[in-house]
Amino acid sequence: MITTLPRTFGCALALLASFGLTHAQAADITAAETKAIAEEGYIYGLPIVMNYATMYEYAVDKSSSQYKAPFNHIYNMHKVFSYKDTAIVSPNSDTPYSLMFMDLRSEPIVLSVPTVEKSRYYSVQLIDNSTNNFGYIGSRTTGNEAGDYMLVGPDWKGVTPQGIKKVFRSSTQLPFVIFRTQLYNPADIPNVEKIQSGYAARPLSAYLKQPAPPAAPAIDLPKIDKDLVKTDFFKYVGVVMQLAPATPEETAIRAKLARLGIGAGKDFNFQDLSAEQKAAVVEGMQAGHAKVQDAVNHLGTQVNGWNIVSSGGDAAFYKDDWLKRAAIAQAGIYANDAEEATYPMAKVLSDGTPLDGSKHNYTITFPAGQLPPVNAFWSVTMYDGKSQLLIKNPINRYLINSPMLPDMKKNADGSLTLYVQKDSPGADKESNWLPAPNDLIYMVMRLYWPKTENPSVLPPGKGTWSPPAIVKIN
Repeated sequence: MITTLPRTFGCALALLASFGLTHAQAADITAAETKAIAEEGYIYGLPIVMNYATMYEYAVDKSSSQYKAPFNHIYNMHKVFSYKDTAIVSPNSDTPYSLMFMDLRSEPIVLSVPTVEKSRYYSVQLIDNSTNNFGYIGSRTTGNEAGDYMLVGPDWKGVTPQGIKKVFRSSTQLPFVIFRTQLYNPADIPNVEKIQSGYAARPLSAYLKQPAPPAAPAIDLPKIDKDLVKTDFFKYVGVVMQLAPATPEETAIRAKLARLGIGAGKDFNFQDLSAEQKAAVVEGMQAGHAKVQDAVNHLGTQVNGWNIVSSGGDAAFYKDDWLKRAAIAQAGIYANDAEEATYPMAKVLSDGTPLDGSKHNYTITFPAGQLPPVNAFWSVTMYDGKSQLLIKNPINRYLINSPMLPDMKKNADGSLTLYVQKDSPGADKESNWLPAPNDLIYMVMRLYWPKTENPSVLPPGKGTWSPPAIVKIN
């Protein structure tokens, strides 16, 4: 989970302007229908536009402070995310990322991974432009041995060459790949860098040492920023539709959007809408946004004040539940499948009182023998409760995770207490300190490769292990 809206969206949704319909279309559809379609279309399109915003900043806009690399090139981060990273909300800060947006239109891409020692967790998450996960390479699924894997677009019909361990098919042409490589401690960075240097991406023609096919035509990827999102939300949805053939589940929603002139190859004349239609669109989008916000607040199962969400999934996992997909994207875009990682999240105490670092200090105590049950590792990460970004703090600590356990202090009974507060709890407790903002608090617990045997957090929120309650101590 790399979680709410990207910074590009800001808080502009309440002021969203409308897209355009021709006069003929406007005459054929009532304001009530316009509102209903705009509401459903916003919910359907939110993950698509969020992903587009990330793609534009990471792979298109070279002037962006968040730019990583062009399409089909892996960008290795030889560090973990910090408060300076703002393109994605609620970023994971305990596995250095390698990132790549791919263009699969002209030919497949072959991903190669090196041998990774068995004690180190790594994963390669494959995500389409609608934020559906369509496959995994890594410790849990394919093991830690070296291998070559092929990623193909929705229309590819070629032959799988020898040497390819598995083929993964994306339903869209510009999928996203997230590599996560476990970091044990700061001194371990050179070892992570060595692994990252072994990640490779090659066009299939280069892998086969054959001539490359003709390049795909250039794509007009419109600029995105918070002001353009206000007016062009559905334009971006239409752009991505051009690169994503409709799945059976999408037929109905795309037909509705087409009634408003939204779809592949369509553009909008914003000035053609009547005042009534404009108001209906804005009202519909605001209603959609409110539904997503409410769904985020009720996502998953409440356990001891933690909201354990069902994490992300593939297209079959979401099916046509666009609200579920939008809520998970807003709560944590690019969330892993639950089997890969499960995420208890906390913004409130068990009684519903908001966590506020400006008013209180808190503790989280894991009883002896009851640390999160995982095959890989676990972490608890702190975010600003409003922006859901990492916070600047005096010890540059954004999380506490299981690799830190040898340096942490346990209580006399063998339990482990984390001190969640804005100021140091004192030198004797600082090893267990998770610095909090001087404001509202949002925490995410990540359980990588959670165990399936008891005790287990799976199924999410209904398992035999539960995260301990957060306790206010003053």
